[in-house]
Amino acid sequence: MDLLQHGIFLPYFIPGMNIFPCLISTLLVTYIYYILLGSEMKDMLVRLLELPDVKELEDHLKTKFGIIFKRPIAPEKTFVKDWVNLEFGPLWADEVEVAFSRMPVTCWVAQEGNHILGFACYECTARNFFGPTGTMESARGQGIGKVLLIKSLESMREMGYAYAIIGGVGPESFYEKAVQAKVIKHSDISIYQNLLKKP
Repeated sequence: MDLLQHGIFLPYFIPGMNIFPCLISTLLVTYIYYILLGSEMKDMLVRLLELPDVKELEDHLKTKFGIIFKRPIAPEKTFVKDWVNLEFGPLWADEVEVAFSRMPVTCWVAQEGNHILGFACYECTARNFFGPTGTMESARGQGIGKVLLIKSLESMREMGYAYAIIGGVGPESFYEKAVQAKVIKHSDISIYQNLLKKP
């Protein structure tokens, strides 16, 4: 597979630098291009009126690890966008920029000290769409992604939506378990079809 031909640029390797994170980043970007933006991904529908309560999980993460969840504000735009670009690539970073054009910002982040651990956006590429969202690999498995998901869906409910669309889903089982989301039939033709890519 010629990644450069498809607009995926391998990171520069610096002598003495641990290249494993770079390889992981490359694989993540490849995943986004060839899987998330492919025609096999489907959308899911989630009912917003009966979302699960994640306050106990949120309090646990704050007490044990010092992780807080918040909606970032304008002065943090560059910080958040650059982090998403580094961890998940420019396509998701562009969607984050749209999130910061809304008021209030349509994005939530998980923060530990001065470090971002994960993010979730909504109403970026399409109205009533949740996503993109991601948690850095070293912070996965703690429930951060679930809290970010619920926080975002609660925000969408406050906007007046009774249902939300999770677009181009990768891990269907995660959303089925977390919020009882259901696959939307005949949604395999993505809104990302014919997406312009860097040559």
